[in-house]
Amino acid sequence: MDEINEQTENMKQIQDALSAPLGASADFDEDELEAELEELEGAELESQLLEPVAAPPVHPVHVPANKQPAHPAPQKATAEDDELAALQAEMAL
Repeated sequence: MDEINEQTENMKQIQDALSAPLGASADFDEDELEAELEELEGAELESQLLEPVAAPPVHPVHVPANKQPAHPAPQKATAEDDELAALQAEMAL
């Protein structure tokens, strides 16, 4: 009878071990893991921010001589320009 009880107890332990989720034997603190993840992400972000940014190569734009843009015509003074000149003159008193 003792052997049967012992075997039954062993079967219960085996069933409990098989029914438990994988890695359940190790207790992990969720908050601690979350803090560690945030720390690692922060360190990665910091290293990315500290890396020098390579400037894209500058290629000069070639414009054919016969396609040069014409010099812009001088613009006539607008009402805003007149108001600005009046305010500047008033401030210079």
